[in-house]
This record gives sequence, C-alpha cells and structure tokens, in this order.
Amino acid sequence: MFTPTRAAAAALLACALALPATVLPASAATPSAGTAPAAPAAVPAPAPLELPAPTGEERVGSTVLHLVDRSRKDPWVPTADGRELMVTLHYPAARRSHGAPAPYATEAEARLLLAGVGVADPAAVRALATMDTYSETGVRPAPGRHPLVLLSPGFGVPRFTLTNLAVDLASRGYVVASVDHAYETSGTAVPDGRILTCVACKALDEDGVHGSVVTGARAADMRFLLDRLTGPRPVWTYAGAIDRSRIGMAGHSIGGAAAATAMLADRRIDAGVNMDGAFWDTLPAKGLGGRPFLLLGTDDETHRPGGLDATWDTTWPALGGWKRWLTVAGTDHFSFSDGPVLQRHFGLPAGDIPADRALAVTRAYVGAFFDRHLRGTPQPLLAGPGPLHPEVRFHRP
Repeated sequence: MFTPTRAAAAALLACALALPATVLPASAATPSAGTAPAAPAAVPAPAPLELPAPTGEERVGSTVLHLVDRSRKDPWVPTADGRELMVTLHYPAARRSHGAPAPYATEAEARLLLAGVGVADPAAVRALATMDTYSETGVRPAPGRHPLVLLSPGFGVPRFTLTNLAVDLASRGYVVASVDHAYETSGTAVPDGRILTCVACKALDEDGVHGSVVTGARAADMRFLLDRLTGPRPVWTYAGAIDRSRIGMAGHSIGGAAAATAMLADRRIDAGVNMDGAFWDTLPAKGLGGRPFLLLGTDDETHRPGGLDATWDTTWPALGGWKRWLTVAGTDHFSFSDGPVLQRHFGLPAGDIPADRALAVTRAYVGAFFDRHLRGTPQPLLAGPGPLHPEVRFHRP
C-alpha cells in the first residue's frame, strides 16, 4: 500500500519546477593569463510552457463553479460551512460563440503551487497561471446533449493539473467536470478571496488518517456534484447540454481510486478509469455491478501484475465487467497528468517517454475507453497491443 503523503503529492512540483543550477568546469571558470576567455557553451532555450493542442474537432468552452454541500461536514475542517468544491467545466462550444481565453489557474493558486518548491518569480507565476488552455470563457455549448466525465486529481495537487485531458475530452464532445476537493490541494481559490490549503496533507502524513477517508469524501463530493449538475435545479445555466444517462469518471492517483469508490456509491456513474492510483477500498464480491473499468499505470515494479502495489492485483478479480489493465513504458507516476509539460519546460526528465507522447497516450486510451462505454463506438485500440502505441502493454492476469 502506498500512502499518499505530502512529499508524494509535491513530487511533481519538486521535479518539474526546481530550476537546475548551471555549473561550469573549474578550468572554464577563470581563464589563464594571456588566454582569451572561451565562449560559453550554448544553453538550449527551455521548451515553451504550453499544453499540446486538443485532438478533437470541437471548440472548447470553460466555466468555473463554486459549490457548497451544507448537508455534511468537511472531514478536514469540521468547523467549515459545509463541504466546498471548486469545479471547472470544459465543454464543446458553439462554433459562432466567442469569449475570452480561459486561464490555467488563478495567480494565487499558481503562486502557492510554485512556492511549495521555492519558486517565487512573479514571471513564472504569471506564465503558469496564463498558460494556454485552448478554451474560452463565456461561450455557449454546442447543440445537443453530451456525455459527462468527472475528473478527480491526485492527492495534494489541484484540478488544473488534469487540464490537458479535460480539454481534449471536451474537444471530442464531452462535458468534463474537474474538481478541487476542499483542503486537499496546494491551494484552491474560492470566490470570496479565501485560499483553501492542504489540511488533509497533515492528517495523512502525521495523524495516521487512512486513505479511505479521502476516497469516501471524494465519492460523496461527486454524488453532490451530479445532483447539482443533473438534478431538478441545476447550478449550471447550460446543464441541459449534459446527457445524464451517460456519465463516466476518471482520476489520477488517489483520484483514480476514488473513481471506483464513487461508482460503488452512485449507480449514475457508468464507467471508471484509475490512472496509477492505489486502491484504498475493497470492492464487494459483486464488484461494480458489471460496469466497465480501466486501469492505466506505470510499467515498472509498481503496477505490473504482481507489483509492489498489491491493490491492483486484489481489485482486478472483483472488476466483473469489461476491464483492461494497461501499463505504459517509460512513464512515472505523474505522466498521466500535466506534469510532463512542466518537466519539459524546465528541462527535467520525468521518465524515458517524451512529454508530448505521455500526454498523447493518456488522451488516446482514456478517450477510447469513454467513446466505447459512453457512446457505444467500437474501439480497436482497446482490443490489444498495436503498432501505433508500442509503449502500451496489455495485461490479463
């Protein structure tokens, strides 16, 4: 079992955002007398801080919702006024509707994310906050009803670290709701100016709280969110664009584990994806009631069959419906988020797989999974190994 500690949650940032020092050889530091200084070696310019363009044909709209569930206490701050969620919706946009570019994060959120690894440069904060998301605010949805996908991030990291996947799914015709779960991120900005920081990190790191408290709270969050998006008094003006009969959920790390927990708690969720997360809840003998589930993880000693994370092996038999267990060569834990983009920008490798390739593989397989199970479209990509994605390995333990 892998406890989602604060150090693990911050590993993405520590690896991706810490600027490496440039060290010159001693012989180059001080030229000898009478010798012209050697020209400094060319330092490659950093890769631009940008996400890859979405692969679908739809333009993408974006809006942010602030929701408060006052029917329950927050597990981390019981004195809070209910359980707060910040939700970013990405959705296919009407072609003749135009709006302002949607930011990647607020400056306050970007500042806290960078401060955690000692980066205080205002230019870096602005660059992260304003990174192009290929989406616009204030635009109408495209006509018709669209399947809904819920996204839950890894423990300690904000919802915007799944932006590349959210925008890509929206460009393919999905409404996507990415959720910040209160007090579980480096910093979540709420509309009244407060910043909710990671109280839960101390609870798990120091107080011995079990990870199932996280997955259980997130399952309840998603149930509340579905009520507010698809119920009789929806909070989103354009909620009619959501097809409430076709709903999926995916998550990274503990957010992926929460996808299974949420499916157990809510039959409205038809299909789920766990991206490299250890499970914290034991599935009952009936599993998920025949609903499909995808395991997508690192191809190392952790998530291969018989790997260090035994929860994938013990959960696999209980997944009684359609299922796949895929691992991706060259990836690390954060390859299934926006992490590789940040690592590329600062010249720090996260694994052997190139950043754009890591994101492309995740988009391809998660998109194919939801296309098959929420749209009923055949997906040969999921049938077995293929030449287009040689780094993806299929396991059938």
